[in-house]
Amino acid sequence: MNKVYRNARFLLSVPNVDLAPADMGLEIAFAGRSNAGKSSAINAITDQKSLARTSKTPGRTQQLVFFEIDEQKRFVDLPGYGYAKVPARVQKQWQQFTERYFQKRISLRGVFLIMDIRRPMTAFDEQMINWCAYCGKSLHVVLTKSDKLRYGAAKTALLDVGRQLDRISVPTTVQIFSATAKTGIDDAHAVLDEWFGSSAENQSTTQAEP
Repeated sequence: MNKVYRNARFLLSVPNVDLAPADMGLEIAFAGRSNAGKSSAINAITDQKSLARTSKTPGRTQQLVFFEIDEQKRFVDLPGYGYAKVPARVQKQWQQFTERYFQKRISLRGVFLIMDIRRPMTAFDEQMINWCAYCGKSLHVVLTKSDKLRYGAAKTALLDVGRQLDRISVPTTVQIFSATAKTGIDDAHAVLDEWFGSSAENQSTTQAEP
């Protein structure tokens, strides 16, 4: 396990990208449908029990939540999407400021897209994939809750999602993950290490225009 991610700490949460930290260094966003296990994945990756808030009530994350790893590296927890009990007006608002974050944020290196392995590639996931392609952001799909399936079924789901991602015009990878069984954490760290390591020299001093 890469111990550097244990240093992650809550920085701030904001209702829109205009209030985000200075657009410098590199950050990796975590996105996913409500109740796909996004918060649990963040906690497992950072080896912390409650860095990201977990709840039995989907749709709890309603802002952009920034976690600082060091002065040049951040995680961003995006609002969970696709939860029917959230009013349509609120869902639209989340969508608008998430899309604006994708378009405006220069320091965004790539996106970890969290999907429940039993229900992957929903319409909402497709929308997030399309945003990544449109904005030219690298994409890593994390198929969570793999412990809920037998190995053969999980492997089949992995291959099926991989085939569907072949059409994407940006760099895309996919893995199996379980926060409960602690599987796939090293694979996730390998992607994070690559993303934070590559292009860091060029982007660490880049700042967005006001």
